[in-house]
Amino acid sequence: MLNDTIINAERELYLTLLELAQQQPIAYEWLKLLPTWLNDIKDKANYAHAPAYKASVDRLPDLKVDGVDLNSDVLTIEASLSSSERKQATALLKRLMPWRKGPFQIGGQIGDDESGIKIDTEWHSDWKWQRVAPHLGTLKGRRVLDVGGGSGYHGWRMAGVGADTVIIVDPSCLFYHQFMAIRHFVGDADAHDTGNYRTHYIPVPLEALPAHSQLFDTVFSMGVLYHRQSPFEHLQQLKGQLVKGGELVLETLVIEGDANSVLVPHDRYAQMNNVYFLPSVAALIGWLEKAGFSDVRCVDVAVTSTDEQRQTEWMTYHSLADFLDPDDATKTIEGYPAPMRATLIAKK
Repeated sequence: MLNDTIINAERELYLTLLELAQQQPIAYEWLKLLPTWLNDIKDKANYAHAPAYKASVDRLPDLKVDGVDLNSDVLTIEASLSSSERKQATALLKRLMPWRKGPFQIGGQIGDDESGIKIDTEWHSDWKWQRVAPHLGTLKGRRVLDVGGGSGYHGWRMAGVGADTVIIVDPSCLFYHQFMAIRHFVGDADAHDTGNYRTHYIPVPLEALPAHSQLFDTVFSMGVLYHRQSPFEHLQQLKGQLVKGGELVLETLVIEGDANSVLVPHDRYAQMNNVYFLPSVAALIGWLEKAGFSDVRCVDVAVTSTDEQRQTEWMTYHSLADFLDPDDATKTIEGYPAPMRATLIAKK
């Protein structure tokens, strides 16, 4: 028997945008585009694996969920799983590999892989959240946009600390269906008193959204800027989604250096072929100010470790350890400085 998780989630997204449009008419522009956005992500002509991903979500078992914790490092769905439910759910979730952002626990106790399912993702996304969260303005009651949100882990955490509405955007067909798989088990645990969901996913890149919507109190862009050929265009697009006085949370790869230091990798960086600009923190502060942001501050700088990003049972491809110089972990395999990430917060 198939579930109706995706249908319900998409209906809830329509209702959220429709309600928003009553106060902010620009949201009608989003509503006009939504059918195309949602149809395109399921089109086999666009994404060969789309039907298989959807089938995996549709076949996930309905569990009796006892509780959901969206504000714990391991996003936890408390439920009792029979042996057959555990096997069925594990097999279906593994068809949605690789799982990169998490972790998630479905059933059982934390760390108990016998009675529950622990999705041990490539990234300890909880570590990033621990570094970012103490520096945020309150998210309680706010509308939040999470750009490049992957499987949705951070978006769920935003809802977990009280955001009124969270919209995750990411063009990945796989990540969209991973979000829907977790949505299946979360159910209405993130709902308002009205019963409407708070956490939503639109499978498009930032640049597909109507420009200058000014719909969001807080906008997150974490792990996106270095993939953009035009970083200033990305910053302007982020600014266009913020209300006046809204808060931008920007996390990206950086290098050591002064206000004029920017690394432009010649070919690949840590084996990624779509990395364009790695500024110093000082240069990035200047970029944000030049783009029209104010109160710019760097709240965290951290070198990525092979404990934070690594190969797991749920992500069996090469990971950070394979991308570093085997004789000098302070350098990538190409000879560039090893990945270091900074988080900056700014106001519109």
